Amino acid sequence: MNHRKGHMFASGTVRLAAVPNAWVNDDLPALGAGTSFDQIVSEMALAGYEGTELGSTYPQDAATLKAALDVRGLAVSGGWVSTWFASKGGAYEQTLRTFRDQIPFFTAIGLQDVYVAEVTGAVHQRPVPALANRPVFDDAQWDAMIRGLGEMGRIAADHGLRVNYHHHTGTGVQSSEDIDRLMAGTVAGETWLLLDTAHLLIGGGDPLDVLTRHEGRIGHVHLKNLRRPVLDRMHDEALSFWDALRQGIFTVPGDPAGCIDFAPLLRKLADDGWTGWLVVEAEQDPAVAHPLEAFRLARRHLKDLTGL
Repeated sequence: MNHRKGHMFASGTVRLAAVPNAWVNDDLPALGAGTSFDQIVSEMALAGYEGTELGSTYPQDAATLKAALDVRGLAVSGGWVSTWFASKGGAYEQTLRTFRDQIPFFTAIGLQDVYVAEVTGAVHQRPVPALANRPVFDDAQWDAMIRGLGEMGRIAADHGLRVNYHHHTGTGVQSSEDIDRLMAGTVAGETWLLLDTAHLLIGGGDPLDVLTRHEGRIGHVHLKNLRRPVLDRMHDEALSFWDALRQGIFTVPGDPAGCIDFAPLLRKLADDGWTGWLVVEAEQDPAVAHPLEAFRLARRHLKDLTGL
């Protein structure tokens, strides 16, 4: 491969994006409420990122959004889509209709990758202990979810899009075992995996192990650091996901308070010839952790590790 001197990845194959929930948190909107879209994307560009994941405060008009990103040199790395395949009463069909309705907007802004998560029974947006109350799907729910993801993946492919499954704390796909079952049931090329380093640790897994087991199925990587003492409190004090966010469970790569060593994961991706978006995420309270400062720190750290 054509590696530049000092660069871990082949030239032009990997780009860095940022997630807006460090500025305004979509799971807990009180964190960062009132922060403007213009501020978010301007600070992302100033911090040295090439892309942004979509956020709830972003313009819903494709031309307006694209113009605002273009002038800042940003592309759209991906956007979240909730699925309800494991629910009843027509939710399966409604999920697919909603996705089809979103496709024109996605294609108009140049988005290729959607991030999906099954939110039937999810508790990450509820004031209850997250680990004890996360849903456990029965076989029929698993079958419906896997069938729906396949159908969604085929619809996406017809429009030049990809479906990347985002395992998430407080949902029915949280642990490494859940991820293994999901990957075994779905088809390569129809369903990709979004590997999120911090959510894997919360679910009891290891990012490098999951990457190794599902080599070739990883569509996106969320580089998110974790503060171990807050994770311990999630177990010992039965914190809700909201409580954990307020207490700062997440931080950026390069923060000494985080416990994740990103170097082995990035080296494994490079050795595999992986291409795509590396997406920096840290759902922190912007009143405590200034997003521009945090994301500049992460950007410097990733440049030191990868040369990007």
